[in-house]
Amino acid sequence: MNRAVVAFISILIAVSTAEAEPRAHELFGKFREASDQSAASIGSYAKGCGAGFVELPETGATWQAMRLSRNRNWGHPATIAFIERLSQTAAKQPGWKGLYVGDIGQPRGGPMTSGHISHQIGLDIDIWMLPAGRLNLTRSEREEISSISVRTGDQKSVNDNWSKSHAKILKAAASDPAVDRIFVAAAAKIEMCKSARKRDEKWLRKIRPLYGHNTHFHVRMKCPENSVHCRPQRPSIDYISNGDGCDETLRWWVTGYLEELKKPKDPDKPKQRGPRDYTMQDLPGQCAGVLQSG
Repeated sequence: MNRAVVAFISILIAVSTAEAEPRAHELFGKFREASDQSAASIGSYAKGCGAGFVELPETGATWQAMRLSRNRNWGHPATIAFIERLSQTAAKQPGWKGLYVGDIGQPRGGPMTSGHISHQIGLDIDIWMLPAGRLNLTRSEREEISSISVRTGDQKSVNDNWSKSHAKILKAAASDPAVDRIFVAAAAKIEMCKSARKRDEKWLRKIRPLYGHNTHFHVRMKCPENSVHCRPQRPSIDYISNGDGCDETLRWWVTGYLEELKKPKDPDKPKQRGPRDYTMQDLPGQCAGVLQSG
């Protein structure tokens, strides 16, 4: 058998093996409990996993975890501690008894079977805009109830659902030293910028405009101490150089960005690989140990 034939057969075997390899989201999605390891966030927010995660209790003194059927109320202990701190602040706002907490992560992190690109290393939290008026919601109610949008349909400004309490809770979250950044609808940040002062620059810089965050805000924690394999997200240069971000980079989200949405999509543009395409080969090597633990 000549070399060309041997090489061709080797390629066929390699392709066949790759196609047979299970996707990482299928593996991580099966676990109902965390790994029996020391707590650690491993990899990057959108390509990683987590060891020794802690489950946010379904109901606490100042919070309730929502959509319990997803089993995504797991995270690094530092994340769970932050939720407890912020929910206590929220409970002091008129009409708020605390927070409704959406997705954090799976018991062992990793790519999810649906939804999020990030939320893989236990350091991302979705917090509902809906004021927590009750903290005795049943499991079924938590599946059926929905949050509220705080921006108008044209995405350019906040609506009547927005309140000073939302702004105070966002400020408290961004002021927490353990928080790296917060994603929220551009309209919300525009509204907060209207009353911003120079002294607000440090925390307001952390609040970043991003589409799809009008019914919840997304808190991203910094890499915790002792998580040596955690990869921090690179700072955005524009927010470093422009202070609080209340400038033309913010206005783009309600001007240029909205115009780009109107443009037809390029059918010839190749589809990028996403979390549902990842195999274990795409994740940090330590993630195999997370799956095998316990």
